[in-house]
Amino acid sequence: MTQNPYRLLLTQGDITRVDADAIVNAANTSLLGGGGVDGAIHRAAGPGLLDECRTLRGCPTGEARITGGYNLPARHVIHTVGPVWQGGHKGERETLARCYRSVFELVERQGLRSVAFPSISTGAYRFPISEAAPIALRELRAALARLPQLERVTVLLFSPEDLDVYRQALAALGATSS
Repeated sequence: MTQNPYRLLLTQGDITRVDADAIVNAANTSLLGGGGVDGAIHRAAGPGLLDECRTLRGCPTGEARITGGYNLPARHVIHTVGPVWQGGHKGERETLARCYRSVFELVERQGLRSVAFPSISTGAYRFPISEAAPIALRELRAALARLPQLERVTVLLFSPEDLDVYRQALAALGATSS
């Protein structure tokens, strides 16, 4: 089966404005909000998200948890905790890949058709985006190949420079995006 490249979209934008079955939150282990994408999602979703996150009692690094989307256009938020970059010798790459796999386990279990991701761990957790992008894209492409019900996977990048890094990584993997 040939993979439709238009099921994967790389773009710059605000993940809190994406209309999808789920958006992914690059969360901390408490799931109680923080800075960057995490803080923006919590602010946009409203207090119901924080209340539900409190009931989850956190999330270990590399795993994922799902909540409602509350005031967001997305129906769900999938929270995943990426690794803090410590030089690349403490399993950070595998842990980052595990984040994406954990998200897609929930996507599959919930029967979701569209999901939007930020670049996990490349902000405050300092994972080099040039190393994170190929890992993310390999996992995204594997999920698209494995899950035919997935109609759209979007990666929302913070800056034009970040978008360019992802586009170059995708080209290096031998694929195109819209």
